[in-house]
Amino acid sequence: MLPIILASASPRRKSLLEQIGLDVEVIPADVDETIQRGEPSQIVGELACRKARDVAQKYRKKRPDKDVWILGADTIVVYKDRVMGKPSDRQGAIEMLTMLQGDTHCVYTGVCAIKKEGDTLQEIVFSEETRVSIYEMEMWEIERYADTLEPMDKAGAYAVQGIFAKHIRCIEGDYCNVVGLPVARIYQEIFRNR
Repeated sequence: MLPIILASASPRRKSLLEQIGLDVEVIPADVDETIQRGEPSQIVGELACRKARDVAQKYRKKRPDKDVWILGADTIVVYKDRVMGKPSDRQGAIEMLTMLQGDTHCVYTGVCAIKKEGDTLQEIVFSEETRVSIYEMEMWEIERYADTLEPMDKAGAYAVQGIFAKHIRCIEGDYCNVVGLPVARIYQEIFRNR
C-alpha cells in the first residue's frame, strides 16, 4: 500500500486512521475554508478537495519521485438548513448548543483522496451523512460545557467522543463520521482492494 498523507492537523482524524491500522503522516493544508452556498454534501466535498489538492501540489514539488495517497476531509453540522462550523468564541458555542439541544441534526463529512503516482493524480471524492439527536439541556449545562473549552475547535460546538457524550440521545449512521472521519467507508472505497 502507498504511504498515506493526511491533509489535516486534526489529532482525531489521525487517530481514527491509525485505529483501523493505517500508518499516517500529517501535512496540514493551508486553504481558505470559507463555506459557499450549496448542498451540505457539496460543501464538505469541495472543502475536502481544496485541502487534499493543496497538499498534493506541495508534495508533488517536494517529493516528485514518491507515490502517495493524500486524504483531505471537512466536517460540518447542519441544523434546519443552517450550516454550523466551529464556534469563534464561548458565546457562539452557547448559541449553537442552544439550537441543537432537544432536537436532531445532521453531520456531514466530505473526503477527497488523491492518489499520486508519478505525475498522475487520481481523485476519489465522497461524503457521509450521520443524524445525531441530543437530549434537552438546561442552560446551566450548556454554559458549563462551553466553559470546558471542548467545543471550541469542533463543528457544531460539541465532541461526541468527549464530555458531551452524556447528552447524545442517539446516532443514526457512522459514529466515526461524527468524530470527524468515516473510516469504514474510506477503507471500503479507497484502501480495501488497492
